[in-house]
Amino acid sequence: MTASRLSGGIVIRPARSADAPALGKLGALLVRIHHEFDPDRFFGTTPRTEASYAGYLASQLERDDVLVLAAETRGVVVGYTYSGIEGPDYMALRGPAGVIYDLVVDPARRREGIGRMLMEATLAELETRGAPRIVLSTAARNGTAQRLFAACGFRQTMIEMTWEVDRGTGDAKPDPSENK
Repeated sequence: MTASRLSGGIVIRPARSADAPALGKLGALLVRIHHEFDPDRFFGTTPRTEASYAGYLASQLERDDVLVLAAETRGVVVGYTYSGIEGPDYMALRGPAGVIYDLVVDPARRREGIGRMLMEATLAELETRGAPRIVLSTAARNGTAQRLFAACGFRQTMIEMTWEVDRGTGDAKPDPSENK
């Protein structure tokens, strides 16, 4: 994929290793937001989250089955997507697919269409790479992201449900519906 200049001076391009610190900062933001949605389901940040996320994403850049796109304006990375091409997944009961793992935009730059630009570029590139379908997951409480994904043509196909085990005793928490 080559870089493409879009409206508002936004450039969507393949991420580079020099982008790692910015990607790490945005990745840590993604972790923090999800933890705020549901701290029992999503782990929180640590002092090393930014650096760890940066290192992980940088390690993915040279893989043929991975795509990391950066949204940049005036030399500043303001968002990214991280996706890949996967074979059949018997746990998910799905055939080969492109899978979008992350999409995040700097909160100061939201509502400018950057997420949509990133999503459209990611979908186009995954399709070019032969993905027969593209799937993603989103936090149940992330209505903004769900509206974006629906506007891009995604439909709901799975709903993750979580059942917590009491961390103190190892016993399962009772199901509140059993008392009815």
